[in-house]
Amino acid sequence: MELLFLLLLIILMALALGSGYPVAFALPGSAIISILAAAICGHLFAGDVDAYFAQGGPGQWLSAGVTNLRGVYWETERDTLIAIPLFIFMGIMLQRSKIAEDLLITMAQLFGPIRGGLGISVVFVGALLAATTGIVGATVVAMGLISLPAMLRNNYSKPLATGTIAASGTLGQIIPPSIVLIILADQLASAADQAGTTRKALYKASTGELTMPSTFDVASTSAGEMFLGAFVPGLVLVGLYMLFILIFAFFNPKAAPAVPYEGEYDRKFAIKVFLTLVPPLTLIVLVLGSIIGGIATVNQAGAIGAAGALVMAGYRLYEGKRGAYWPALLALASLAGLAVLLNSHDINVKSINSTTDVWVMTLAIIAVACLIAALIWSGWRAYKTDDTMHGVMVETAKTTSLVFIILLGAAMLTAAFRAFGGEELVREFLTSLPGGFWAQFVIVMAVIFVLGFFLDFIEIAVVVVPIVAPILLADPGANITAVWLGVMIGLNIQTSFLTPPFGFALFYLRGVADATVKTLEIYKGVIAFIGLQLLALFIVAVSPPLVNYLPNRLSLLSETAPPPRNPQLQYCIEQFVFDQLGDEGESIRNAVANARTLDLSYIPDSFAKDFANIYDNAEKSLDTIPEIVSAENAIGEAEEGYRPLHRQVRSIESDIRRHEEHIKHYETLSRRVRGDDDDSENIRARYERLIEDSKQEAERLSGTIPQDWKASYDAFAELRKAETTARSLYRRAVDSSYESLIELIAVIENAGELSQTGPAIEEVRQAIASMEPKPAGEAVKKVADAVGKIPGSDSVASPLSKAARNLRSRSPDIEKANELIDEALAAVKTETEWRQKAEKEMLPVLTEFEGLTRETIGLRQQPRLPRQQALAVAACKAEHRDISLSF
Repeated sequence: MELLFLLLLIILMALALGSGYPVAFALPGSAIISILAAAICGHLFAGDVDAYFAQGGPGQWLSAGVTNLRGVYWETERDTLIAIPLFIFMGIMLQRSKIAEDLLITMAQLFGPIRGGLGISVVFVGALLAATTGIVGATVVAMGLISLPAMLRNNYSKPLATGTIAASGTLGQIIPPSIVLIILADQLASAADQAGTTRKALYKASTGELTMPSTFDVASTSAGEMFLGAFVPGLVLVGLYMLFILIFAFFNPKAAPAVPYEGEYDRKFAIKVFLTLVPPLTLIVLVLGSIIGGIATVNQAGAIGAAGALVMAGYRLYEGKRGAYWPALLALASLAGLAVLLNSHDINVKSINSTTDVWVMTLAIIAVACLIAALIWSGWRAYKTDDTMHGVMVETAKTTSLVFIILLGAAMLTAAFRAFGGEELVREFLTSLPGGFWAQFVIVMAVIFVLGFFLDFIEIAVVVVPIVAPILLADPGANITAVWLGVMIGLNIQTSFLTPPFGFALFYLRGVADATVKTLEIYKGVIAFIGLQLLALFIVAVSPPLVNYLPNRLSLLSETAPPPRNPQLQYCIEQFVFDQLGDEGESIRNAVANARTLDLSYIPDSFAKDFANIYDNAEKSLDTIPEIVSAENAIGEAEEGYRPLHRQVRSIESDIRRHEEHIKHYETLSRRVRGDDDDSENIRARYERLIEDSKQEAERLSGTIPQDWKASYDAFAELRKAETTARSLYRRAVDSSYESLIELIAVIENAGELSQTGPAIEEVRQAIASMEPKPAGEAVKKVADAVGKIPGSDSVASPLSKAARNLRSRSPDIEKANELIDEALAAVKTETEWRQKAEKEMLPVLTEFEGLTRETIGLRQQPRLPRQQALAVAACKAEHRDISLSF
């Protein structure tokens, strides 16, 4: 029965959306009506409101109380979504202040004299506006009003002109900052958590092990990572648009003729271009640069963008008037002053220790006050000029409210879809497809593309993504990242603005285009650009580093970068180190051979063992690398024959698990049936038959597992175990070698500090005779603690600690304490002598070896990856690595 109510949910939603009913109410309304219908029918016909729900139901939801409601409303409370109103405000403010008009006119004059130049100027301005406003409607309308008449007046092909404007206007959906990317990041963060849980359950079911290694975890994403991931694909799309226009103009010059500039390209024109381009480019650098540089979060960058847009509007709305640029100049001067102060001083109220600090803090406060004054001044201008501020605030509130209420409604719709078993049906359908992940992925992309003909980007992002993303992310065969999936969906969703009959960019352009431009010509014009968008989708699909590299690079080079010992980094780090050791291995072996010629007779045995451990383990790590490579090669050779068998068996086991879940589901439904009448008994009997059928099918599937599966699995597991063992031996060897090296260097380098403890020990020895035992014991303990902080000083610190305990005991033995202190003094002399000798003979060798191995053998022990290694690891992690054979 739950399938009937699932069908009702889908039909209600389709009818509501198709009839033009507001989506903000269509989504939650469909969910509420379907849930109420299922609950009422369950109460009337089965005696249980939860009877017709596959998962949960109103009874369980209400018993969960505020916890469940919190789960629904939490959708609109996540911090990520704070950036949405800020970027919306930025976009609308820039659009209302006529920045777009200035850009279009100036760029048309700059690019016009080349074939297709007007089209290229439209794409260029579309990209700039995408990176500043991101508002598709405003961009298309502005370019349609300004550029379309100019293009038609100069005999541009109507399909080419309209297609260029419509497609360029949609760039704001993929070029950051983008509202779509923020919403996708929010949805994918939840999807990644669900996918992680699913993958752990799959690992446990497949291998029988209780815990999954963290290296197999699903990588989540954030709005900042989505912005970084979409940056290069956005540029690829812009490049494809421009290349298409140039090629089209080359082969068909009459359709995109050159338009000579009637003025002169003189100094005045150069200044005009500078003043037109620099402000929006500066804003782009401030917003995206602060995110890419790790200076600001997405929310903070949104605030920067909103403030920058307000300052730009302040001078643009007063253009031609006296003092038009004063607020902007005041803001720039304030920012410059703050930059100088921050670069030269640590500005912190808690760290004021001198008069200079007070002056610096005062200047910083003045600079901040001036910046605030500039913002208020600009805001006042926007408020007084054509009531711009009021209009911007109203539009921002409307758009933000629309987005948030759709998110809330989508959360309710998704909850209903899952409750009726829809998500499980989708999972079963996708996982049963032949072809694995890529078949599933192509189907999902095709569905999203088709939905783009009828639905807006927000509906697709908040309804479809939560259902399909966990399924795609959980697949260990593709092992895709959430940011890559998000960018792929974002590129696909972008086509929804261009695809007839409900492409919003087409409506916007139709509304401002001249009557001589036919609607069919607009539709014809966008076809080529839809093809280019699909081409970009294919390019990004086959080249994951286009998306993954920038987020990885920023993460590994940031102040909060994970340490090299992070399990997620080990594979890529070792790939880099193995390549390096292939070139430097001989140098390390020569250094090992040279070190073994040193005279160690004067070194204490424990340190002599440490010295031997350094070089023995260094050599052992080099010897282990061929074993790892050999094990990898053996796995690679075995994979060809083992992978099809593994895929076949895991597919069968997946089907078996699905039938086991059906059995549990039918058992639950059977228990829910109330009453002892004939109808109730018939229903129970039907469920019993279904349970028995599922059991028989599960047994039949078990019998189809090939006989040689266990032997093949065990043989392959042995190969993987050999590789894992070799890698573990390598990691222990390099860690032990470098740790011992650093410790021994520290011991030798502190020879002078250790020698200086002699007078202090002698002083407390003399004090024992003139002090009571307990105070004397405290004095000895203080010296012992100070000595204990010196590396390798146990032979000195130990007798001192014993002497301190003796003196503080109930029956102190002064003579025994003096003997222990004498022992400590003798140890100081002995330790100092050999360390001073080692400082001359051994330390240079150890230091040279540390420099030689720091970024190879010692890389795991570093606090963070050096730049070269970080870039190599970022490139390595940008590729998707198949881990399915570990499941």
